Amino acid sequence: MSGHSKWATTKHKKAVIDAKRGKLFAKMIKNIEVAARTGGADPAGNPTLFDAIQKAKKSSVPNKNIDSAVSRGSGTEAGGADYQTIMYEGYGPNGVAVLIECLTDNRNRAASDVRVAMTRNGGNMADPGSVSYLFNRKGVIIVPKGELSEDDVLMAVLEAGALEVADLGDSFEVMSEATDLVAVRTALVAAGIDYDSADANFVADLQIPLDVDGARKIFKLIDALEDSDDVQNVFANFDISDEVGAELDAE
Repeated sequence: MSGHSKWATTKHKKAVIDAKRGKLFAKMIKNIEVAARTGGADPAGNPTLFDAIQKAKKSSVPNKNIDSAVSRGSGTEAGGADYQTIMYEGYGPNGVAVLIECLTDNRNRAASDVRVAMTRNGGNMADPGSVSYLFNRKGVIIVPKGELSEDDVLMAVLEAGALEVADLGDSFEVMSEATDLVAVRTALVAAGIDYDSADANFVADLQIPLDVDGARKIFKLIDALEDSDDVQNVFANFDISDEVGAELDAE
């Protein structure tokens, strides 16, 4: 299974307690605001908003911040910004393909931040379409393992459209087509299975295996990109083995 997924789930847990907590909160609030503006303020009728709120709550974002973001997005409270989604494409060290998803109210600032982070960390910008064809939009749900077996999860989601269930160590990754994300998430809840996050992510068909040095370089690039307030998500087509992951964890 992709080492990037393992790294992303580990990073998510650490992010809640480290210095980036405030930045993580801000990005989650922005997601909620945009979801409310796009699909309305009722989570029951707006699956994207529902998942954005769930993710924020599981990361301990205060309820008042969540409610305020919904109000700004739906227009019942002043102060909402006109955010646009922009995708940038590029290549990182070792030829790793990188997709950078921005949510910004200032295109020039976002473009500048992304370009600086890429060029200072061994990356190169690429023309639109030259990288994105390597990725497909998939539904990705992270389920904490607890007492669950892989079969427990599989039985709950198979008929709802899940494509595969992968063991990530402390959690399971349930993958589906992006259009089946809500159905799979609903099936998990109906089976009494809790989940950490449910997102429509870009997943690459082919992964580039990296050694420890290569992994260090790509993580440094991704950290630099995610340090920008305008960057919401970074997707990349690399894989690290359990051995490489263990060596990085020990550092």
